[in-house]
Amino acid sequence: MNLLMLGGTEFVGRAVVEDALARGWQVTVFHRGRHPAPPGTRSLLGDRTAPDGLAALETGEWDLVVDTWSGAPTAVRDSARLLRDRTGHYTYVSSRSVYADPPARPAADPSPPTGSDEDAPVVEGSPDAGSTSYAEDKRGGELAATAAYGDRALLVRAGLILGPYENIGRLPWWLGRMARGGPVLAPGPRELPLQYIDVRDLARWTLDAAAAGRGGPYNLVSPSGHATMDSFLTACAEVTGGTAELRWTDPQRILEAGIQPWTELPVWLPPGDDHTFMHGGDVTRAVRAGLTCRPVTETVADTWAWLRTTGGTAPQRPDRPAPGLDPEREARLLA
Repeated sequence: MNLLMLGGTEFVGRAVVEDALARGWQVTVFHRGRHPAPPGTRSLLGDRTAPDGLAALETGEWDLVVDTWSGAPTAVRDSARLLRDRTGHYTYVSSRSVYADPPARPAADPSPPTGSDEDAPVVEGSPDAGSTSYAEDKRGGELAATAAYGDRALLVRAGLILGPYENIGRLPWWLGRMARGGPVLAPGPRELPLQYIDVRDLARWTLDAAAAGRGGPYNLVSPSGHATMDSFLTACAEVTGGTAELRWTDPQRILEAGIQPWTELPVWLPPGDDHTFMHGGDVTRAVRAGLTCRPVTETVADTWAWLRTTGGTAPQRPDRPAPGLDPEREARLLA
C-alpha cells in the first residue's frame, strides 16, 4: 500500500505512520516542517492554511489518504478535492464531539442514560467554513471528505485518545502526579466506567478499515467499562513507583470545592448525562469491524516509558490548555 499521511509528525498521525511502516507500506508525510517526519517516510512540505499551500500535492498518486486536521474545514475540502482523482480512499480522523448534546431528560425519568451510536444527531457544520469551534470544525471536515469521496470516505469518530506521544496532557498529567507520590485526590466512584482508545489501537484499526475500503462514520473508542477510574488510576500509581496514596473522594465534594471535571481532573467526569455522553458511546459497529483494545495497564506503562525518554515532560499542543489540578487546591480538599 502507498499511504499519504496529511500530518503525521505528532500523536495520532505519528502512530498511524509508524503502524503503516511496520506493515511495509510506502508512506508520504505532508506536513508544515515544524517537527521532523518519522524516519523511513518521504516528506512533502506545505501549509494547508496558506495560499498555494498544497502545491507539493499537485502531482502523485496514492492508494490511501489519512487526514487528522482539526482546524478550518476548508483545509479538508481543498485537499480532498485536489486528491480525489489520484487516490483510492480518504480517511478523516474526526471526533465523537460532532454529536449534538443530548436533550435534557426529565428529572423524574428513572431510566439510566444511554450512549449514542453513529445515527445520533450531529452538530451543524459546513465544508466551506473557516475555523469556528472544535465540534463544528470536525463536522465540516466530515462533510468535506464525504462530498469529495462519497462512500470512499471513512469517518473515524474517535473518543478520548491516550497513549505514547500524547500532546494533550491528560494521561501524562496523571502519571506526573503519581510520580510525585503522597496523597492523591482520586475522583470517584472507583467503579466509574471509562471509555478511551489507545492511539496505537486507533492507528491499527484505521489502517485495517481503510485498506478494506470501509466508508461512513464509526465511533472509535473502547467499549464502555474497558477500564474504570480504579483500574486507570491504580495502573498510573503502580507504574510510577507505588508511592502515591489514592484518596478516593465523593464526586459531590469535588464539585462543591469548585474543581472542574475533565480539565483539572483529566479523563474524569462525574456520573450523569455528561459522563454517559463521553464514556458511554455505542461502539458496536467498530467492534464488528475488528476493533480490539489493549489493556489499560499496557497503555499506562508504555506512556510512562515514553515519558521517561522525554525527561518526564510531554509535548503540549499550543492550541490546547494544559490540564491538571493545582497542588495547593488538591491539598486543601484532601485536608
